[in-house]
Amino acid sequence: MKFPTPSLRHGLAVAAFLAMSAAGVAPSHAADRFDAAVGAPNRNAGDDKRDAVDHPAQILRLTGIGPGMHVADVLAGDGYYSELLSALVGPKGHVLMLNNSAFDKWSDGGRQKRLAGNRLSNVEYRVVDLDHMDLAANSLDAIVLSKVYHDLYWVDATGEWPKFDTSGVLDHLVAALKPGGVLLLVDHSAQAGHGSHDASSLHRIEESFARHDFEKRGLHVIAHSDALRMPDDKRDMVSYKPPMLYKTDRFVLVFRKASR
Repeated sequence: MKFPTPSLRHGLAVAAFLAMSAAGVAPSHAADRFDAAVGAPNRNAGDDKRDAVDHPAQILRLTGIGPGMHVADVLAGDGYYSELLSALVGPKGHVLMLNNSAFDKWSDGGRQKRLAGNRLSNVEYRVVDLDHMDLAANSLDAIVLSKVYHDLYWVDATGEWPKFDTSGVLDHLVAALKPGGVLLLVDHSAQAGHGSHDASSLHRIEESFARHDFEKRGLHVIAHSDALRMPDDKRDMVSYKPPMLYKTDRFVLVFRKASR
């Protein structure tokens, strides 16, 4: 994601927005922009059902993503967030919609419909090996990891989920962020003290583990939200299927890469 010229002026504006978001103050124009992306009349049928659960305008507002930016939606699945990001960055922006082969298979049908007829002309769809994403250093204004970060710690004995170097993948993503760039992380909460232990069995990960994982790579938290909290979730059941489907407690963190 590339800041439009002049980049410094745009970068300062985004920094100011993020500072207000972290303090719980949202500029009055922000709601219009993010709500407009969610309320677009030509979105895929069925997205509104997920909107009611994921509150995407409220969550994306924390990032300050806007016109002209270059953004990566990592393990994007059927592209739910990619489409929203497409609207936010506009015709001068660019969205990388990245899946590995497993995620690509699981998103068959919905993905094809979303991308049909070049309806998202600023979205570039790629199937990648996570160990070889080949993202240029300092090339992205923002990265979105929505309910997939735990999958980077998933160890699958069946071979359905490929093995890769988790630490290397995270290092590569952070290196691809521009100084001052942001990373949105949303994931299913694991119980306190479990770290990444439940990533394979329950598809959950502990918030404090996630925070430390990115902070040790030079990012720092600038915003968070409790909008996706589910206090009744005991965090001891699989996240992606009934009875916990759409009922999990989820944490939301926005990280920022230090400016040079």
